[in-house]
Amino acid sequence: MYNVTPGAREAWTALFAWVSRTAGIALDIVDHPAPASLEELWQRPDMGCVFMCGWPFNRSNPKPQIVAAPCPLGPRYKRQPIYFTDMIVRRDRMFETLKDTFGGRIAWTVDSSHSGFNAPRHHLLAYRTSQQPKLYSESVGPFLTPEKALASVVEGTVDIAPMDSYALDLIALHEPERIREIMVIDSTAAAPFPPLVASNGISPSDQADLRQAFLMADSDPAITPVLDALNISAFTTIKPQSYDLALRWQQDAVSAGYHYPA
Repeated sequence: MYNVTPGAREAWTALFAWVSRTAGIALDIVDHPAPASLEELWQRPDMGCVFMCGWPFNRSNPKPQIVAAPCPLGPRYKRQPIYFTDMIVRRDRMFETLKDTFGGRIAWTVDSSHSGFNAPRHHLLAYRTSQQPKLYSESVGPFLTPEKALASVVEGTVDIAPMDSYALDLIALHEPERIREIMVIDSTAAAPFPPLVASNGISPSDQADLRQAFLMADSDPAITPVLDALNISAFTTIKPQSYDLALRWQQDAVSAGYHYPA
């Protein structure tokens, strides 16, 4: 989910190799790039530590086991396992507020994504009225990934797109030239960060060892440069119930008859 640049991919590989050594558990790093189905990945019986969007996690049955969640670097994250959806536009469009984009074209990633679909839909819900139940002239998707949503704004395919704030931070860190033409015009409320999960078939002792390795990461100077390259301050535990927020946001939108960000 967060292999958004070659530099980030290299850092993730280094982190998981360190976790594998520290936990004493062999981990195979498996590439699963878009358009490969994330839903198929999350059904694998051999997941050791795989990022899973919080909304699908909430709806999965049975749920995989949470190993840990990252706390991104930066004041807005308050050293907590949270993230946002940033609504991005081109700088040269001269939009000043979110309302200025109404009537244009809005992008979404996939309809199973919290940051790329559920969160922006809930955020826009507050702006709908009986006189204006549809805010945009066109709702365009799926763009599948945050990178493609970003490109859709840069290329002018759409006027506004949702971006996982952490993915945007990683791109800004490693390839800042890719975001020079865009700006964040608004952001959603915070949501729990997508957890790293393990399959239920992974033994509880292995899950515990993997969890402990992640929790130790910020105390090992050897891995500090890797955490910096991933814009992560630390890893922490997080309760499964935290992801009920995504379901509540979905229910609010559906109850209002607002099924797509539009």
